[in-house]
Amino acid sequence: MNQAIIELYDNFTHGRMSRRAFMDGMTRLAGSTAAATAMLPLLQCDYSKAETISATDPRLATETVSYDWPKGKATGYLARPKAMGKRPVVIVIHQNRGLNPHIMDVARRYAVEGYLAFAPDLLSVAGGTPATDDGARDAHAAANKDDMLAAAIAAAAFVKTHAESNGKVGSVGFCYGGGVIDQMALNSQNVDASVAYYGPVPADKSKVASIKGPLLLHYAGIDTFVNPGIPAWEEALKAAGKKYTIHMYPNVNHSFSDDTAGARFDKAAADLAWTRTLAFFRENLGAPPNAA
Repeated sequence: MNQAIIELYDNFTHGRMSRRAFMDGMTRLAGSTAAATAMLPLLQCDYSKAETISATDPRLATETVSYDWPKGKATGYLARPKAMGKRPVVIVIHQNRGLNPHIMDVARRYAVEGYLAFAPDLLSVAGGTPATDDGARDAHAAANKDDMLAAAIAAAAFVKTHAESNGKVGSVGFCYGGGVIDQMALNSQNVDASVAYYGPVPADKSKVASIKGPLLLHYAGIDTFVNPGIPAWEEALKAAGKKYTIHMYPNVNHSFSDDTAGARFDKAAADLAWTRTLAFFRENLGAPPNAA
């Protein structure tokens, strides 16, 4: 697909342009309104592809749970192996579309690996994730981002003391969620290892010295929005003596790891990033009990 079309959609789906401006641009690039409309399914997330691990997988137990955050109760999706016992935790932070089927599937993928996986719905601080992507994007744009970060930080405290947690907590997030991962590392001592996928880097780097654990940072080679901020982020981490690893995946788009993301998904890069992430968590959280 034309890279200009992918970049146009990326600007729209991340709130940098209106739907009308996006469709006008699509029509110009595609040649007609009909052609632009026909291309949309190739760009939009297709959640029919989200369930790589069934929600009823007999190896797993899943549930929606609530937890305390400074202004009340937030909710999230908890997935764990049915075999009870202490195990490391992985927190999964969603994109700007809230707790959607893909993110719940990602949580189950970690649960199958033996982790206690928790995907907080950060939009629950503003009423919860709407059923549609457009509704979720709108809700995200309107929600208080400080409240959402506070709910993410509270999620780390919640899972660290969960009855099945061994006290070791990792975090992984995508896009907006990748940015939240960096902020959690800056603002929480409950996170032992952090993985950010193409997350916008923190504007305020004054707390870098307080980062507790190592960071694994995955970036997309042709991500023109996020990548300009990477050098300053790396400089701050290096100056503070923090342990971090940056992987840049050539010739792939933002959202390359999302297997529901149509033309933006890149299987080879996604598989490599997944392998690296699992190895990073095993190294820094310990090997989890097998889920089988």
